[in-house]
Amino acid sequence: MQQEFNDPLWRTVLSGAQMLFVAFGALVLMPLITGLDPNVALFTAGLGTILFQIVTGRQVPVFLASSFAFITPIILAKGQFGLAATMGGVMAAGFVYTFLGLAVKIKGTGFIDRLLPPVVIGPVIISIGLAMAPIAANMAMGKAGDGSELIHYQTAMMISMPALLTTLIVAVFGKGIFRLVPIISGVLVGFGMSFYFGVVDIAKIAAAPWFAIPNFTAPEFNWQAILFIVPVALAPAIEHIGGVIAVGSVTGRDYLKKPGLHRTLLGDGLATTAAGLFGGPPNTTYAEVTGAVMLTKNYNPKIMTWAAIFAISLAFIGKFGALLQSIPVPVMGGILCLLFGSIAAVGMNTLIRHKIDLGEARNLVIVSVTLVFGIGGVLIGTGTGPDDFGLKGIALCAVVAIGLNLILPGNDSWKHKKTNEPLL
Repeated sequence: MQQEFNDPLWRTVLSGAQMLFVAFGALVLMPLITGLDPNVALFTAGLGTILFQIVTGRQVPVFLASSFAFITPIILAKGQFGLAATMGGVMAAGFVYTFLGLAVKIKGTGFIDRLLPPVVIGPVIISIGLAMAPIAANMAMGKAGDGSELIHYQTAMMISMPALLTTLIVAVFGKGIFRLVPIISGVLVGFGMSFYFGVVDIAKIAAAPWFAIPNFTAPEFNWQAILFIVPVALAPAIEHIGGVIAVGSVTGRDYLKKPGLHRTLLGDGLATTAAGLFGGPPNTTYAEVTGAVMLTKNYNPKIMTWAAIFAISLAFIGKFGALLQSIPVPVMGGILCLLFGSIAAVGMNTLIRHKIDLGEARNLVIVSVTLVFGIGGVLIGTGTGPDDFGLKGIALCAVVAIGLNLILPGNDSWKHKKTNEPLL
């Protein structure tokens, strides 16, 4: 049965705008890093959130938007297979969520605990963060991913470090709603410094139309690209479960039972598949929005519908997209120095909170091999051309971690060590 809320319409609409504001920084940062269209990301975030609400009966106050876990595979897949094939992989990743939801419906949540215990999820999340560290450092220094200079080093550092420092200060010392928007704060300061140093291309902003259809990209299905991206979906699936548990703890409701984890996973899966259909990044639940729900104590899921409507509306403002795409590389690089490190810290915290004993040979083997395969650049296969298959990076380490956990003796130890805490 749908929850009943008696908030006046104007307050619900205003709360929806506020939720989008909180999610906005991370939402557009991911497509800007990967070279996707931020207007498409806004559209697919709004569409995905609405699909999620339909599937869950409008019972869960969450907002779905760009997942950082897919940054590395999308960048690499775009270079190797092209954007259209990458979007086919994103659609397939959405089907993984759907499969997990079906498995949870049939077997219960214990299936997830067995397949993806903390000893698997922890090192995979650490790898997601640390694998991108060199890219963040290069961007902060004004370099492209291949190390070529885009902006002079001194100028880049004068932009990236104030952006990073602002993000840190707001995250640590910010009060109220402002503590939830450190990314936007850092972008604004970095953008201001960029204008001061004259590295913003104003001509493109002026030339862009006020209203424009986002640059949607139709997917194409390439099995190499699909196998390259799909394994990464397992880590955000656990992130999703953690997000649903977290918002449930804030609202005092058990969303794993009602509407059910199988429905929330299905909703997330449909949102990600729809994103791939239009050329947007995969979706996931946003912790920033959960924090805003906790702070405002506004648990009405309808506010997320309005946040989604605002996101879709912004997607059709051409000058807004041009403004976002004009943000110089050092601005994003400075903020990413914090964000990617934070992702790795979440993985470390997963291992610590669940008291994973690395003195135990089995755990040490899984964590060690996963980290080296995920960060060290190990390649399984050839991967030398567009028609060659090679598994590496986050996709490889996710597969290896799951495989080792299932093969090595003692893979039922989670039954004896299971706690009541969420994985994330």
